[in-house]
Amino acid sequence: MTTIGEQSTTSSRWGSATRYAWVAVLVLGCLAYVLVLRTLVRTENPNFIPSLILLGSIVVPATVLVFAASGGRQIVASTGVVVFTAIAGGVIGTVAAGTFEFDTLQRIGAVPMFMVGLIEEASKLIVPVLLLLVVRRPDPRTGVIIGVASGMGFATLETMGYAFSALLSQGSLASVQQTLLLRALLSPAGHVAWTGITVAALWRVPTARRKGRAAGIAAVALLAAVLLHTAWNASDNLVVHIVVAALSTTVLLVMIRRAHRP
Repeated sequence: MTTIGEQSTTSSRWGSATRYAWVAVLVLGCLAYVLVLRTLVRTENPNFIPSLILLGSIVVPATVLVFAASGGRQIVASTGVVVFTAIAGGVIGTVAAGTFEFDTLQRIGAVPMFMVGLIEEASKLIVPVLLLLVVRRPDPRTGVIIGVASGMGFATLETMGYAFSALLSQGSLASVQQTLLLRALLSPAGHVAWTGITVAALWRVPTARRKGRAAGIAAVALLAAVLLHTAWNASDNLVVHIVVAALSTTVLLVMIRRAHRP
């Protein structure tokens, strides 16, 4: 017969294991990437290139998503909803952003960096906003997880596109690896962070006592994400990128920590 103490110990161990699940995702994902890369180089079989691009694009964003969902006290966030958001948010977000950017290019002959940031940040909000309208009683704590999931899907598909373009234009495995490494390391400070922060603020609106104030904060969060996105795209200065990355990552970690408080 299981005692209450034994149940508590088991629950504690399970909670600790879940809390560090992101480490397993990162380590196993990196090992899988190295294994596929080694096999590709050894066999020279191009059939392994899609697997290499997929793993190189998804491991780091997925790690951040698992950390956001399980990096502290348990948050009621359906796994199915999170997975759906990552897939649908990525597909719908990239398609919408690509379409609007193309239309803007056709109309005015150029796409200003601010417009790129605005279009992409707004496109990543399509699925989270639809979910917010469907869910009857949204838990404000889950907003950051939903946002990270949508940003993860967008970042993954965008990185896969850039890696494939590098393969076509330069035709070398080294260029693909360089693209995957750079964008994978920067993804937590980019799309993942910006969308996570914005949706975290957005999901607090329905349950806020002062909805006007909460809506204003959400609007400011979106504007901040657009400005950070614009600064990142418009500058080649390493210092600017470091400042944007540090600020974006810090704010995201604070939002995740706040979400996991009781």
